[in-house]
Amino acid sequence: MAEVMTKENKQTKETNYTGPFMIMVGLFFIVGFLTVVNQQFQAPLKEAFLSDAGSLKNTLTTLLTFAFFMGFPTMGNISSRWAEAFGYKNTLIRGLIMLLVGLAVFVSSALAGLDMGSMAFGAASVPYAYFIFLIGSYILGCSIATLQVVINPYLAVCQVPGTSSVTRMSIGGSSNSIGTTIAPLFVTYLVFGNVAPTVDKVISPFFVLIAVVAVVAFLVSRLNLPEVASSASEGGEVAKLKNSVWSYRHLVLGVVGIFVYVGAEVCIGANINLYAENLGKIGAISKTTDFLFWKELAVPSLMASLYWGGMLVGRLCGSFLSKISGSVQLTATTIIAIVLIVTAMLTSNPWYLVGVGLVHSVMWGAIFSLAIDKLGVYTSKGSGALMIGVAGGAILPWVQGIFADALGGWSMTWVLVIACEVYLLFYALVGHKHNFTKEITE
Repeated sequence: MAEVMTKENKQTKETNYTGPFMIMVGLFFIVGFLTVVNQQFQAPLKEAFLSDAGSLKNTLTTLLTFAFFMGFPTMGNISSRWAEAFGYKNTLIRGLIMLLVGLAVFVSSALAGLDMGSMAFGAASVPYAYFIFLIGSYILGCSIATLQVVINPYLAVCQVPGTSSVTRMSIGGSSNSIGTTIAPLFVTYLVFGNVAPTVDKVISPFFVLIAVVAVVAFLVSRLNLPEVASSASEGGEVAKLKNSVWSYRHLVLGVVGIFVYVGAEVCIGANINLYAENLGKIGAISKTTDFLFWKELAVPSLMASLYWGGMLVGRLCGSFLSKISGSVQLTATTIIAIVLIVTAMLTSNPWYLVGVGLVHSVMWGAIFSLAIDKLGVYTSKGSGALMIGVAGGAILPWVQGIFADALGGWSMTWVLVIACEVYLLFYALVGHKHNFTKEITE
């Protein structure tokens, strides 16, 4: 009897992964935090590096977000193959090493500063150090993409007493959203101290981040992590599929939906700072928050923080919408988003854009569920195809920056985001429909 109890206790101990689970939750926080930190560097680096960029200022500024999100299509398949070939733990460590390299490149750019000289683009002049920062941003995006491929499965399999895989995924998502919410305030107050931005101010905070990530990488290397089921065993089934995954109309339109959704989400989250600063400089908004000691960069960063905070609140409340269909959720939220964005344009008041975060929070899940509906054996392939749409976060904010330079300001560029929301409304009403009712089995 004692021997049986010992075996049971040993088994319970082996399947209780509370420690590794907490590490994964912390990593998900870092993923969200650094994703938005990268975006929030746009406005400070515009002042620090691109003061002589002339009419290319906004185009070059938004390249920072473009470079970051291009890491996702680069590493999506690569990191999946790493996980199959070397295991999820080794892939996680590789992602953390890439993260350290990306942060180190940021520091090297700051150390080089303006002393490396500049590259001329007609009348514009751009320091070489800025392009080094872009390389760091791309490496950072590659690392984040790799980490996300691994963290999600680990959250699902790290058994913790009293939780289910859905609960653990929800906790991880909330941690990620907390990171995105505080990131704008970190950049404004802790990195630049709410004063005129200079690149040397990133050195100390980034050395701290490098130290933190290094400690996490060491801890991960020592952890006893659970096995994640390999998808290699599914190869036979996938090889026998009769149709191309791209033959399903609602999935193809869903990939476009993910593209425009992520693009619209990042356009607001990354560029609201630039829009608010532009309005402030032309006198379109008043300094109504001076009594709170927020100046210049601080008010725009507060807007970005509240936008991502709205995403957090929406995700926390999303469970209450479980009985409402994805098409209804997407229809309602896109209509509200369109009204808010149009109002922001007509009133030259970026605070209305902040409210879009709340309705954006449920769109990813709604689009995803509609796009893979009844795909059956094609679900895995369809889910992978939807990840291609994340590239919208790279392309559309950059296109918006190009429009801002071409139009001489940001006000009319939000038509691009409205077009994205209109497409999502079309998908919610018509595009998600398919001509089969039963789940595909072959």
